[in-house]
Amino acid sequence: MERFVLTDAQWARIEPHCLGKASDPGRSGRDNRLFLEAVLWIVRTGSPWRDLPSMFGNWSTAYRRFNDWRRADVFKRIFDAVSDEPDMEYAMVDATIVKVHRHGQGAKGGLKARP
Repeated sequence: MERFVLTDAQWARIEPHCLGKASDPGRSGRDNRLFLEAVLWIVRTGSPWRDLPSMFGNWSTAYRRFNDWRRADVFKRIFDAVSDEPDMEYAMVDATIVKVHRHGQGAKGGLKARP
């Protein structure tokens, strides 16, 4: 796969927090970066794991590995590692995304007293 979503600088910050490095005891994954790209593909597209393209490997293996990382809080460690210096590029509050329809505000409808 030639094109990655993660840049080399981002991957350098994420790599030490991944499971399955050569220095870790037990089994290790073949390619952590390719696996993380597969997880990002699932998140980006909203597709089920069974629709994972074959270039990322077997979907079942990727799903089991995702569950292992989730149980070990690897994704939280990765998030903490990459969010220590937020650039606030996408932080914005706009009234169009904050408004709630009047039916969704939880108030009971109609008049309390009859006119």
